[in-house]
Amino acid sequence: MPIPTPEPGLVISYSYLWHHEHLAGADEGRKNRPAVLTLVTTQAGGDSIEVTVLPITHRQPDNPEWAVEIPPPVKRHLGLDDARSWIVVAEGNDFLWPGYDLRKTPGADRYDYGFLPPRFFNQVLAAFDRLRATGKARVTPRE
Repeated sequence: MPIPTPEPGLVISYSYLWHHEHLAGADEGRKNRPAVLTLVTTQAGGDSIEVTVLPITHRQPDNPEWAVEIPPPVKRHLGLDDARSWIVVAEGNDFLWPGYDLRKTPGADRYDYGFLPPRFFNQVLAAFDRLRATGKARVTPRE
């Protein structure tokens, strides 16, 4: 399966690097996980695309404003497991598409799970934008 075109709301399989791991000196994620493309920007000259992804985790956030819980119907739509999951909006990764950390989804010959429904994606994006506007969202650059 070819690498998909990056579009906001697309959920990809990605080796996510948590901000605390980055601060500890790591430059590789420890686990492949679903992540949501939130921002897609074409660089000057149009020869490269920068994206921002937000991680999906089973770990309930310590602060409810740091994540948005994924409703069970959305998880089923994406083909994810039945355990409770959250999209973390308090941090993200920036990288040039497709980057080195894009991974195939488990058990499939594809790199994405599909798209979040637009209404739910807008809720996630609004939560991320609120934290970024207050300086509480951290975005880790990846190379």
